[in-house]
Amino acid sequence: MTTATLVESDLVERGGKRIDWIRSRMRLLAGVRADFEREKPFAGLTIGVSLHLEPKTAVLLETLQAGGADIVGTGNHGSTQDDIVAVLKAQGMRLYGKRDDDLTQHLKNVRSVVAAKPDILLDNGADLAALAIEAGTEGSIRGGTEETTSGGDRLRDELAGKVPFPVIVINDSPLKQIAENRHAVGQSIVESFMRITNLMIPGRRFVVVGYGWCGRGIAQYLDALGGRVAVVEKDPIKALEAALDGYRGGTIDQLAPWGEVFITATGRPGVIGAAAIAKMRSGAILANSGHFPWEIDVAALRQTAVGSALVDDSLERIELADGRHVVLVADGRMFNLAGREPKGNSIESMDIGFMLQALSLARVAGAGRAALVPGAQPVPADINETIARRMVAEMTVDL
Repeated sequence: MTTATLVESDLVERGGKRIDWIRSRMRLLAGVRADFEREKPFAGLTIGVSLHLEPKTAVLLETLQAGGADIVGTGNHGSTQDDIVAVLKAQGMRLYGKRDDDLTQHLKNVRSVVAAKPDILLDNGADLAALAIEAGTEGSIRGGTEETTSGGDRLRDELAGKVPFPVIVINDSPLKQIAENRHAVGQSIVESFMRITNLMIPGRRFVVVGYGWCGRGIAQYLDALGGRVAVVEKDPIKALEAALDGYRGGTIDQLAPWGEVFITATGRPGVIGAAAIAKMRSGAILANSGHFPWEIDVAALRQTAVGSALVDDSLERIELADGRHVVLVADGRMFNLAGREPKGNSIESMDIGFMLQALSLARVAGAGRAALVPGAQPVPADINETIARRMVAEMTVDL
């Protein structure tokens, strides 16, 4: 046995154990898998995947494969877990990407998925849809799903009118918004902040930029642990909600001198720029929870820097010309999937979210797709209701 084979074998063993634990706690997907094994909704179809390749995603991909799908896919930049990729490759999936791929290589990986000409897309950030249109292969795609807020926004803005196939936006589901975006993101962001920085929450001043479902959850969980929370939100109704929930409000420029930690949750580019950073106190920590690494203007920050040094694998101290410094978490990438042993969102929340994915993909694959329209659209109501009832039953709560 060669050294490379031995290393791969070790990865498969380690990843397999991690997936076994996750699979044992994802009861909703277990029921879907049993249905898919019997019905084979994806027989003869290739599903192209761009999604964080970590243990919970592995259980979803196993479920789709059990339904007859040929899986070809890649992870997202900076979040791929090599042991999980090794396990899935051993199960016959065609996967591209490694943990340490740079952004250029990541885009090559996404293009490799598109080049395989998948029938259905399981997208994250609308990268597959955009590159399929760029490559001129969109006409052969029967439909897909989109996981994120950022991807849904992109489909409705940049790609509006250009996508000839239906895309069910999982993030539009109230189930995902409540269970995953609010509670799971809130929990995982707080856990990740403490794990990566080793700092206290109580008494620390946090500025949460964006008060959508993810921002609500982050603010709620920071507040519950004693953090002092302020919210930046340009939508007046959401800003009112944040105020009624008890949080201080203001613009990023107004709150820049007050905050100690700034966490973005908007899905929009450049919400923290050079002007706001110039007003921050020395030692301010900048972190992003959104899908794309563009919410903090890292390029502008680096242009004003006079030096930088890695403090830890996900913490970088950046020295500024006026003698101040700021600390950037995970190079501006989604930091609840960064650092040593990242866990991401909770198992139960992803069980709900990935059941939404599985049933929506089956809808796209089957006769039910006739009721769908081209472009972005919400999860069909009957799918939401089916999953809600199953989850309530799992929680042994009577309606």
